[in-house]
Amino acid sequence: MKKNKWKKTVIILMIILIIIFSVFILKDKILKMIYPKTYSEIISTYAEEYDVEENLIYAVIKAESNFDNNAVSNKSAIGLMQIVEETAIDVARRNNIEIDSENIEEELLDIDNNIHIGTRYLSMLLAQYGNVEVALAAYNAGIGTVDNWIEKQIIQADGTDIENIPYKETNNYVRKILRDYDVYNYLYG
Repeated sequence: MKKNKWKKTVIILMIILIIIFSVFILKDKILKMIYPKTYSEIISTYAEEYDVEENLIYAVIKAESNFDNNAVSNKSAIGLMQIVEETAIDVARRNNIEIDSENIEEELLDIDNNIHIGTRYLSMLLAQYGNVEVALAAYNAGIGTVDNWIEKQIIQADGTDIENIPYKETNNYVRKILRDYDVYNYLYG
């Protein structure tokens, strides 16, 4: 009787060890399924062209659309990087990016166009604010809103106090992208 109990205990311990070992081995594979590098050629092209870190672009796409290229938000943001039509038209006009403004929704549902315009817009915000945190806040809440927060000293221009972002949605958005950015850097370097 004691021998059977001992065998059962050993078998249970072996199963537990196998499960624990499998989790450690498969952890990165599972994370890579959750945090994919879809559209890598397009992202690499525009990341290099506009000097934006690829993993930051992936993190923005992950947060904005979870890689659903047909995503349209309740605020009319469109595509992978969830760009609103007027922002897309403005970014395209200022940067000589050819798009058909008469069919802007269709243009933004095009994967290449969306990543192109979204990455260019992100690069403009990074250049304007000089740090990722405030640039991400502006990507979500808008440039005028973020400039107002800085002017009223609600947040600092250097991004050191992102916890003070007054819009809960934007506060959570910035934190989520920074977390996802860290995950992408961990997984892919």
